[in-house]
Amino acid sequence: MSASLRIGVVGDYGERRETHRATNAELAAAGVDFVWVPTAGVGDPSRSLADFDGLLISPGSPYESMDGALAAIRFARERRVPLVGTCGGFQHVVLEAARNMLGIEDADHAETNPEAEHLAVTPLACSLDGQRHSVQLVPGSRAAAIYGAEQVVEPYYCSYGLNPALEPRLEAVGLRVSGRDENGSARVVELDGHPFFVATLYVFQARDDRTLPHPLTAAFLAAALVSGLHRVRDLEELPLEPELAG
Repeated sequence: MSASLRIGVVGDYGERRETHRATNAELAAAGVDFVWVPTAGVGDPSRSLADFDGLLISPGSPYESMDGALAAIRFARERRVPLVGTCGGFQHVVLEAARNMLGIEDADHAETNPEAEHLAVTPLACSLDGQRHSVQLVPGSRAAAIYGAEQVVEPYYCSYGLNPALEPRLEAVGLRVSGRDENGSARVVELDGHPFFVATLYVFQARDDRTLPHPLTAAFLAAALVSGLHRVRDLEELPLEPELAG
């Protein structure tokens, strides 16, 4: 994979976080250029994130700036920038969709505001931190196609997930559950009609076997490469400024 491919990792990096070190190792092994963008530094994403070919919304919730993480996700969703989110990234993909796709302006996250009236992200029945569990992928989904399988086992580091009460409404607007645990709870979501917009509650980049890029990493980077090529082509086709054209 070309090092000219630029990936923005949106999150608040901590050297002691195993999931952050695993994220770095996964992207470095893929041979791409990547930069961590602190959530508090996102600001206007059309400026801070415009040069990236794809965005990875990192594990590590709660973020320093929930607003920054949500702005990055909305930017990727609306501007069709390839995005993959894991753990906290999954949770905030759900929250952004609840607020901006469903119009629940006060939708919130139980980790930071457990008394909120409208919780998009709620505690799991049991914490999954440090565990590995099987995920059943929905046949015909992007996730199943990427893995080339309908059941996988992946590592988790979380205690919060999608509020099941919101699932039907989210699926109605195109954010579909494409992976579930053995009890039917959402573990993967993907957005219809987007070049690449997939979020997993598990942290796939923290798997044990890293001899090859994870299938989700490879698919995400392939989509980001196409996105980058389109962006370069569009820039090349822009008319020159008058003083340069003459």
